[in-house]
Amino acid sequence: MVSGFHSTNNMVNFPDVEKVEWLNKILQQAWPFVGQYLEKLLVETIAPAIRASSIHLQTLSFTKVNIGDKAIKVVGVKAHTEHDKRQVMLDLNLSYAGDVEVNVEIKKYFCKAGVKGIQLHGKLRVILEPLIGDMPLVGAITMFFIRRPKLDINWTGLTNLLDIPGLNAMSDTMIMDAIASHLVLPNRLTVPLVANLHVAQLRSPLPRGVVRIHLLEAEDLTAKDTVIKGLIDGKSDPYAVLRVGTQIFTSHHVDSNLNPQWREMYEVIVHEVPGQELEVEVFDKDPDQDDFLGRVKVDLAIVKKARVVDDWFNLRDVPSGSVHLRLEWLSLLSSADRLSEVIQKNQNLTSKTADPPSAAILAIYLDQAYELPMRKGNKDPSPMVQISIQDTTKESKTCYGTNSPVWEDAFTFFIQDPRKQDIDIQVKDDDRALSLGSLTIPLTRILATPELTMDQWFQLEDSGLASRIYIKIVLRILWLSDDATPATPSPRPSSSGSGVGQGGITSEVNPAGPGGLAKPQPARPQHTTPDPEFATEGVLRIHLVEAQNLIAKDNFMGGMVKGKSDPYVKIRVAGITFRSHTIKENLNPIWNELYEVILTQLPGQEIQFELFDKDIDQDDFLGRFKLSLRDIISAQFIDTWYTLNDVKSGRVHLVLEWLPRVSDLPRLEQILQYQSQQSYQNKVMPSAAVLFVYVERAHGLPLKKSGKEPKAGAEIILKGVSHKTKICERSTSPRWDEAFHFLVRDPRDETLTVKLSHSWGQALGSLTLPLREVLAEPGLVLDRWLTLDGALPESQILLRATLKILDTQLAVCRRAPGDAANDASEEEVIPRWVPSHLDLRHRSGFSIVNDSTTAGQVKLTMGYSTEESRLFITVHACRALAACSKDGADPYVSFILLPDKKATTKRRTATKKRDLNPEFNERFDFDFSLEESMQRKLDLSVKNSVSFMSRERELIGKLQLDLDQIDLKTGVTQWYDLAGETN
Repeated sequence: MVSGFHSTNNMVNFPDVEKVEWLNKILQQAWPFVGQYLEKLLVETIAPAIRASSIHLQTLSFTKVNIGDKAIKVVGVKAHTEHDKRQVMLDLNLSYAGDVEVNVEIKKYFCKAGVKGIQLHGKLRVILEPLIGDMPLVGAITMFFIRRPKLDINWTGLTNLLDIPGLNAMSDTMIMDAIASHLVLPNRLTVPLVANLHVAQLRSPLPRGVVRIHLLEAEDLTAKDTVIKGLIDGKSDPYAVLRVGTQIFTSHHVDSNLNPQWREMYEVIVHEVPGQELEVEVFDKDPDQDDFLGRVKVDLAIVKKARVVDDWFNLRDVPSGSVHLRLEWLSLLSSADRLSEVIQKNQNLTSKTADPPSAAILAIYLDQAYELPMRKGNKDPSPMVQISIQDTTKESKTCYGTNSPVWEDAFTFFIQDPRKQDIDIQVKDDDRALSLGSLTIPLTRILATPELTMDQWFQLEDSGLASRIYIKIVLRILWLSDDATPATPSPRPSSSGSGVGQGGITSEVNPAGPGGLAKPQPARPQHTTPDPEFATEGVLRIHLVEAQNLIAKDNFMGGMVKGKSDPYVKIRVAGITFRSHTIKENLNPIWNELYEVILTQLPGQEIQFELFDKDIDQDDFLGRFKLSLRDIISAQFIDTWYTLNDVKSGRVHLVLEWLPRVSDLPRLEQILQYQSQQSYQNKVMPSAAVLFVYVERAHGLPLKKSGKEPKAGAEIILKGVSHKTKICERSTSPRWDEAFHFLVRDPRDETLTVKLSHSWGQALGSLTLPLREVLAEPGLVLDRWLTLDGALPESQILLRATLKILDTQLAVCRRAPGDAANDASEEEVIPRWVPSHLDLRHRSGFSIVNDSTTAGQVKLTMGYSTEESRLFITVHACRALAACSKDGADPYVSFILLPDKKATTKRRTATKKRDLNPEFNERFDFDFSLEESMQRKLDLSVKNSVSFMSRERELIGKLQLDLDQIDLKTGVTQWYDLAGETN
């Protein structure tokens, strides 16, 4: 009896991850039937859908579908029972090395291709919810990978398949990404088992919480920038990349510092705990290849349990270094009772990030619409939805050919102050031009609802009489529990021994030293101490010159007679929208308009250009294109034509300049002389400088008339442009620590005004500062206490004013009279930077010798990941490719790793239309050992995609590279010359 009890007890105490051989036996037994189902699915459902999707694929058929004999294996299972009692959560460790074989044929193009073997390894989370009291006991099954699985597909004939029109914009990398993206968080695959379930809410449930990440500092980092070939240790220029799932953030870099302080804050949505991790990687910023300085991973389940984790973490995979993080778990409250308290706490939380802390998150479940307006000719629209909150816009999928679409999409937004923000919903046809209805919902409406939730039909405005949209809106307040009150992370102890006061401001009153003894009160600082990022913003100048060959939208006699268009341009950058004037009845308009914008250099920033035809009712779409700010910054100056996307024809001529900022006062005169000679249609005078103002604090302000201390705010004004600081709590010595910037046309004639007041009412003093005074300061920087007018004799303000002159490569540099070289020419134009990634062969004014042996360049990253045991090759871009026709070329990159008799390593990128400077940014992975990788030779070709039926292949350039010549362990990114065809 006793021995029987012990054997039973051993069975009950399972390990954390259990083996499930019984499940693998069931899967193996059922595998042929899984194959029958998949064959039926491919032939009867997927094939007809593919044939209907494109005229080029009407002859597609699956000629062979064999799922193989090897079933997918579940290596281990872990059940999570400690969370929600209304669900069952399982983690399945999957391993599949299948002998699947699928062949496809497209008769029209005599094309055969397929798949022969798939490998997949990863952790799949399966959630059974909701649990119900009727059969089948489970309402739905939801599946997803918490992290991207290791997926490898052995394609056969893929290169042939990707040559077909309609598919040549695809690549094997994109196909793999598409497969993975549907299965990895925040994406979920949900299979409902009963009727009337909110599928969108199961696919996108409310997050488990939000983690606020304070990236504070690092210590003892590795020195990568060595001097005299490594004999003398130098410094590093460190920055950090933070990842949680698909959410990625990059910090600013700190120059020449092995103990950098970042003091940055980020907020991430946590979908699943346990399971999701925060990964922080530190790099040394370099002009060519950034060096790795270490990484750390933190399980977010630990943060949820502890509420606050404030600790130093040792960096892995490097000899030394650690990073200081403060991680705060924010719970989701379904009541607005604590909203004011949260917003007040957030105002005390200062950081260097552009976005203030969020007070709430908003989940919007977009379900369906009913009876939307029809298109012209009584045709069904193809509706999609744009949902905007402040500067953030998200788009739904498109439902084609219906006026009662069902989207079942979900979106999440961070909200700074729900008392002041609105939800803007625009229902549009898929061309984004035709509006089908709109809706504005102030978030104050949701604050007034029970559980902060609205779940209902809404009547659409500017739409049909019966047009409605069904949306569920859920607001949740972000709360850091009372026992873990948020505080701005303290700075390193300074030599003066100053403590840290409330809100992270260094206390100046009785700071306690060791043992609690009071130290003498430090003297008032004589200069400002701005953030290291102060005055690092740059200025982008956009000269919208002209357009050519736009499509005609204003047709006559039912389209039989082609008309014209009345084009105008919308330019969107960093939340700012510029709009050109409209040019009447012209398909080749000349605008000659100038726009300038001050920008912070953030990763991923884009400038969007959209052209429209102005009409009485609805403006017609004439095309769009996007430019990467990073590319403009690296080029400094670009003067080129851009082809319009999503339309049949049209291109736009732009001159773009990321203006160098200098402190060279003699240069100002030359720039002002050049600017005065310029004339633009929109009457804009180019800026000659940018002014940065840092308002730190004031001292000795007057009391209010009632005798109380004032709540002081400062308004900073320059030529009609005004900025305001926050209002400080009651004090005659307020501290703001805020920075502002202004574009300056002529710093010799403009004056900065600062007005102080109590809550924007009673005046507390003012300051007028002619910018001529800043021009007279060393380095064009004024930094000191200045006396306030209209206040007490002791009333002063401490600020820094920094002028940066905006140089331009177009300005003429005149020599001084009597210069020895003056006899050659009266004036010398500063040489324009000619970007090598632009195709200049077809531009007038340039004479370029066409070297038959060089056909442009290709930018590659090659490296070996020891963690994943993989060789990876990333094809970034090509530049200055040789044109193959009057339209340029339609380039793509293909390569193979020799020796490879069966061509299993053959890969290719997407095709880029009419682009001699294409960007691909596609990564290819190979499961090789490091030794095997070193024995391979890269054989790469850049080709022009020509008509499939002609069977032509026009080679643009080739590259051959032995991988043993490359430091694969470190990884190398660089441009390589392409060898052209020799006759």
